[in-house]
Amino acid sequence: MTKSKSMLNQAEEFLAFRRQLGSKLRADGYLLREFGRYADKVGHKGAITAEIAFRWVRWPPKATPNYLARRFQVICGFARHQASIDPKTEIPTAAGLKLRRIQPHIYTEQQITNLLAAAAALSPSDGLRPRTYHTLFGLLASTGMRVGEAIRLQRDDVNLEQGILRISNAKFSKSRHVPVHSSTLQVLRHYAEFRDRYHPAPESAMFLLSECGTPLNGDTVRGTFEQLRERLGWACSIDGRAPRIHDLRHTFACRRLLQWYREKIDVDHAILALSTYLGHSAIACTYWYLTGIPELFAICADRFQQFAGTKLGGVS
Repeated sequence: MTKSKSMLNQAEEFLAFRRQLGSKLRADGYLLREFGRYADKVGHKGAITAEIAFRWVRWPPKATPNYLARRFQVICGFARHQASIDPKTEIPTAAGLKLRRIQPHIYTEQQITNLLAAAAALSPSDGLRPRTYHTLFGLLASTGMRVGEAIRLQRDDVNLEQGILRISNAKFSKSRHVPVHSSTLQVLRHYAEFRDRYHPAPESAMFLLSECGTPLNGDTVRGTFEQLRERLGWACSIDGRAPRIHDLRHTFACRRLLQWYREKIDVDHAILALSTYLGHSAIACTYWYLTGIPELFAICADRFQQFAGTKLGGVS
């Protein structure tokens, strides 16, 4: 009699199959291995059942609804694949577990200015650290890049002559070229000059370096941002959630849309360029980043008033 595979082994085989198709599945891989270990630990045998799936999904104590919905998404994808192999597999159906969009914080121009000033005031005042974080946060605000993309930039990825950044091996295994504004390019040049004087023979080829010349660490970057956020009094927003680094990406998308409207550019066409610039795999992802801010609502109201006036023959 053939011994059935453990759930962890089944999860590993699924991940290997998906990665052969080009998927990275970093976060999904972590969750699926967790599910496999959980199912094996509680003695589950055979195919996935809805019961074991929901037990694992709801297992973490004090988890947010969005985190539970994310776990549900991951296990459903795994179950659908396994159902093509083992017809006994049960695919769980939604039970109120849907991802809900977190309301992003759209930074004002003054808030971004304050953030950059706070970063430039970090210690040591004569060191590389304040210049690195000033450049990093400015780059995120001016390009809408993902923080992971920015800290993984290598020197060869930054063309300081033409002002173009090469984003390689980004999310969804996509690569792209990102042109930057002349003011951003000037900051990048000044940073590179100071960095090379500060660390004339660094061990890392990364463009942005820590105080000691090593690559930036994502957790350290987030910790530094939280420190600055507290200094600036942004610990809590109106809806109870503090601003995030990732909200700079949301802000960039909204401000770009607003500028296009003000310049009377065809937004329906330009949104394709924004989607490419941000490195999205589908335009729906770009729309996910757009938020109704007062300035956009004002433009919408004005356009609707013009539309209604035209349709009704000028009657208001």
